[in-house]
Amino acid sequence: MTDAGSRGRFVWYDLMTTDPKQAEAFYTKVIGWGTQEFEGMPYTMWTANGSPVGGVGTLKAAAGTPPHWLAYVAVPDVDATNKEIESRGGKTIVKPQDIPSVGRYAVHADPFGAVFATFKPAPTDSSPTVDDEKNPKIGEFSWHELTTIDYEKAFVFYHAIFGWEKIEEHDMGPMGIYMIFGRNGIQLGGMFNKTAEMPMAPNWLHYIRVDTADRVADLVKANGGMVMNGPMDVPGGDRIAQCMDPQGAAFAIHSKKA
Repeated sequence: MTDAGSRGRFVWYDLMTTDPKQAEAFYTKVIGWGTQEFEGMPYTMWTANGSPVGGVGTLKAAAGTPPHWLAYVAVPDVDATNKEIESRGGKTIVKPQDIPSVGRYAVHADPFGAVFATFKPAPTDSSPTVDDEKNPKIGEFSWHELTTIDYEKAFVFYHAIFGWEKIEEHDMGPMGIYMIFGRNGIQLGGMFNKTAEMPMAPNWLHYIRVDTADRVADLVKANGGMVMNGPMDVPGGDRIAQCMDPQGAAFAIHSKKA
């Protein structure tokens, strides 16, 4: 059950794509995920270490929205959160609605246009632990990165909505400041301002933990995807690469320091 203690936690990831079957073939080969049909509706879930971590849905080619990953963040009340988002300059893309026996969700854009979702699951007997969030396993999502226009104002917005904390900042020189955010002292991701050389609109990029970023980057290319940046080291010795799948959805990979 989502309560005040779960507020602000990333809990689910949907890939919206024009070719779900090709996407399933790509991510099972590259990331090593399994797939599992959701009982009661035509929806395929991604599984890591035997547990669902997200799903894949069909994006209509004529919709005008490119393939993308969408992360869901836990809140105690989706409807109240939706009103708060709108009052702070965000927009509603999908109004709050129920998924029978699963929970209630809505999809939003922050004041600068980056898209995310909120979710309150139906009551359950089990709940994720702090260690699950602090130490993501291989195949699970391990980092969440917001590229935006004004990271300071964006953080004020997300702090109000999810209670996220500013943990630390890194000076990246010409790239500006990279601000790390989290909850309960656990690092969840970073925010930074896009430069003039970055043509994309504000967006969220989600990192998947893998055993070795270099090995998986080679698999990305061998299976029709693209490595846009990296693999490269980051402060602390971990290694990352930003990628794009064959349908055009951006994602990133992350391996821990050996």
